[in-house]
Amino acid sequence: MAESDKSSFEQANEAVSYLKSRLPESLQTPQVAIVCGSGLGGLADTIQTESRVEYDYSSIPHFPRPTVAGHAGKLVFGFLGQRIPAVLMVGRAHYYEGHSMDRVTFPIRVFKQLGVGTVVLTNAAGGLNSEYGVGDIVLLNDHIFLAGLAGVHPLRGPNAEEFGVRFPPLSDAYDLDLRRRVYQAWKEVIPSKSTRKLHEGVYAFVGGPTYETRAESRMLRMLGADVVGMSTVPEIVVARHCGLRVLAFSLVTNNAVLAPVPRGDEHELQDKAAGELSAILEEGKAGHEEVLEAGRASALDMQGLVVQTLVNAFGQ
Repeated sequence: MAESDKSSFEQANEAVSYLKSRLPESLQTPQVAIVCGSGLGGLADTIQTESRVEYDYSSIPHFPRPTVAGHAGKLVFGFLGQRIPAVLMVGRAHYYEGHSMDRVTFPIRVFKQLGVGTVVLTNAAGGLNSEYGVGDIVLLNDHIFLAGLAGVHPLRGPNAEEFGVRFPPLSDAYDLDLRRRVYQAWKEVIPSKSTRKLHEGVYAFVGGPTYETRAESRMLRMLGADVVGMSTVPEIVVARHCGLRVLAFSLVTNNAVLAPVPRGDEHELQDKAAGELSAILEEGKAGHEEVLEAGRASALDMQGLVVQTLVNAFGQ
C-alpha cells in the first residue's frame, strides 16, 4: 500500500511501532511532548543525560523533515525533572517548506498514539503588542488562524474518527490549569531582578515564509493578535482534535514594524541619498538570524520556565 493510500491513523501507528520497538520500556509511553521552536532546541538539554535516547526524523516512518536553520530534526526521549517521561521534538516542519497541513501536524498524531496526554509547543514570534520587548516570553491563551478560516486547515477532508470528532471546539484550546502553573513557575525560576517579562496573549498564524508587511502587521494587531508567527496553530488544532492538553509559549525575537511605510512624496525625503532611503526602510526589518540569536539569548529562561511548570504539574 502506498503512503498516500494510508490513513493518518495507520501512518501514526507505523511510526509508533518503529519507535516502541527501539525504546526502553520506561520511555515507551511519554507523559509529555514538547515541540521546540526556532532557536529553542536547547530544551532537549533539560533531559537527564543517562536516560536520553534520540532518533533522526529521517529514520521514522512518515515523519516530516524540516529544512530550516535552527531546526535539527530529531526526536529526543528521556526524563524531565526526576521522573517525568517525555519526548521532545527538536525542530518542526513548516507549511511554507512545501509540506501539507496534514504532514506538518503528523507528529502530534504520533504523540497521541504514543500515549502522550499533554503537549507543550514553543515558537519564535514577532511582537505586535507595543508592550512586548525582544526576549520577553508570551504564554498563549488564544489564536487567530486566518488560513484555517479560509480553508487551509489540518482537519480538512474525511474526519479521522480514531482521533476525534468532526467538529472540535477550540474555545478551550489553551489549558487553564497549566497556564495558572506557569505563573507559579515564573516566580520560582526567573530572578526578580530580571528585565525579561512574562505576558499572556494571542498568536496569529501566517503561512510564511515572508515576514509580514507593515500593513499586514497593523491589520493583525487590529484583529487582536499580540504575536505573529509561522507555526504552532495547526499543531494545536490537531492536538485538541486528539484530546490532548495544550500549553504554548512564544519567545518574542523581533518587534514587527507597524509604522506606515514612508510615502515617496514626503518633503523631508527629497534630498536624501539612496543609501539613506534604504536605511529608513530597513529600520526594524526582521531576519532569520536575528530570530535565532534572540532565541539563544533567552533560551535558558524559556527552558527553566517550561521544565519547572511541568515539574509542578506532573512531578512526584
